[in-house]
Amino acid sequence: MNSSLLSGDAKERGIQERVVLPHSLLDISAVVPLYNEVESLPVLVETIARILQENQLSYEIICVDDGSRDGSTELLRQMAQQRTDLKAVLLRRNYGQTAAMAAGFHQARGKVIITLDADLQNDPADIPNLLAKLSEGYDLVSGWRKQRQDAMVTRLVPSKIANWLIAKVTGVQIHDYGCSLKAYRAELVTDMNLYGELHRFLPALAFIEGARIAEIPVRHHARQFGKSKYGLGRTFRVVMDLFTIYFMKRFLTRPMHVFGWFGLLSMLLGIAIGLYLTFVKFALGEAIGDRPLLFLAVVLFLTGVQLFSFGLLAELLMRTYHESQKRPIYRIREVVGSSAAPGSGVQSSV
Repeated sequence: MNSSLLSGDAKERGIQERVVLPHSLLDISAVVPLYNEVESLPVLVETIARILQENQLSYEIICVDDGSRDGSTELLRQMAQQRTDLKAVLLRRNYGQTAAMAAGFHQARGKVIITLDADLQNDPADIPNLLAKLSEGYDLVSGWRKQRQDAMVTRLVPSKIANWLIAKVTGVQIHDYGCSLKAYRAELVTDMNLYGELHRFLPALAFIEGARIAEIPVRHHARQFGKSKYGLGRTFRVVMDLFTIYFMKRFLTRPMHVFGWFGLLSMLLGIAIGLYLTFVKFALGEAIGDRPLLFLAVVLFLTGVQLFSFGLLAELLMRTYHESQKRPIYRIREVVGSSAAPGSGVQSSV
């Protein structure tokens, strides 16, 4: 594995086993969220370490324990005390995979972040392939479990439906959103704030940030220990988060365009019905007080005013969100030329 895709030449530095180098020299941060995986944890850590050492990459392994109750916490604490390449992040309780992954991202020091599950179904041997694809100029490389070793009814069928729906809504055409085995450039995840079940939408979030995304096939093994922690119960949460992603993709910096449009349409319909009823009342002399159309006109007009007000409030909140964090509404991929400073009149390559 050629580590030239990362700044710094790990091969020339001579990586020693289980030695973590300073922040500026680390190539890889392997982030592993886990919950009740005491049997697979030792095998997983040893395998990740062996693969990264064989490819002469400096690394750290960050295992985030999401409130395990099977002894994983104690084992992880013991392993972290014995190994210098392992960092144990122990959460106070079970927050969910998204929170565990976010905690791992915040602790990571590598130039590239690799994520994978702790159940040994993802194969660490695929990491070099992810890095090789990343070196082609991509910001995120996602694994595709073409030959999944999971239950058909509870995992495979819902997953295929979800992947199709997510791809349609987000516009990011990858086959396997649920695969945890991914490689990210560190600067990509720095600006990502994860909530709910958003970890499975990371490619879509990265796309919003302007990332270049690729997907490669990876191996997938049958579960060796324990049982899956996820089932059909998470479907509703995923659908709700999908609406969030769609809104962020389309209207994050212009919420008035959605609230204002519906509000304006509602007000215009209410006014049109009101004008019709006014004509009926004064031109035709008919009573309108007991007509359902009168109530509909009032409801439509008031609803439109409320939606328009929501749009204004959302615009103010959006501005507060960006300005309070000094967060720009754009992402620059590259500036070419040292003299290409703002206002200098020199064109830059973006």
